[in-house]
Amino acid sequence: MYLIVDIGNSRAKIVVVKGTNILYNTVTESVSVDVVEKLVAQYRGITHAIISTTRGDGEAVKSLLSGYIGEVMLFSPATTPIPIANHYHTPNTLGADRLAAAVGAWAMYPDSDVMVVDFGTAITIDYVVGGAFVGGNISPGVSTRFRSLADYTACLPLCEPTEEVLEYGRTTREAIEQGVMRGVEHEIRGYVEAFSKENGKKHIIFTGGDAKYFVKRIKNTIFADCEPVILGLTTILEYNA
Repeated sequence: MYLIVDIGNSRAKIVVVKGTNILYNTVTESVSVDVVEKLVAQYRGITHAIISTTRGDGEAVKSLLSGYIGEVMLFSPATTPIPIANHYHTPNTLGADRLAAAVGAWAMYPDSDVMVVDFGTAITIDYVVGGAFVGGNISPGVSTRFRSLADYTACLPLCEPTEEVLEYGRTTREAIEQGVMRGVEHEIRGYVEAFSKENGKKHIIFTGGDAKYFVKRIKNTIFADCEPVILGLTTILEYNA
């Protein structure tokens, strides 16, 4: 039984995995003593844990978990062995979540080339080609774009993602909503079309909090219910354990 801790820019996801089954899955603002104590009391069979973080608080979380779990690994893209090749030129600056998602995508489709689009605070577009992580791109996420318009202009309101699709915004709020949502849609559609032309046997995976808004807008994509990051961290933990 494994404990997977994925700490992102704004929240932490905690998952307990046994074999291929997810026994526990929650999101919290931080990994606290209370959270850990309740978790290990409920799931006494946890033998290994892995931590991925983008905040730089990995050592503190590792120290906390080590008091309750025998084997605790802090995932580092620069030093942790993984089951695929990593062609990134600066692995020490590579986000752990990006590489974990690439490993998860490979685990899902080991015989295909895969593009993973993670719609979070930032939108990351990453590629596994020929069984290797070859890199990707980063752009501002949906909520980040809305907030930047509100923060850096004098009169524009703060808006939120919408499922509504309009050709023209007929109010300022509609114009902002459609401008951001359709802008992201066309941006990602361009990546999808380019990847589809260059790769024969392929899969395109959408994940992250805002993925639900775009999986219906862009054809030939897969919404990952089992998040690639969690699957990737589980795969990396098993590979090292």
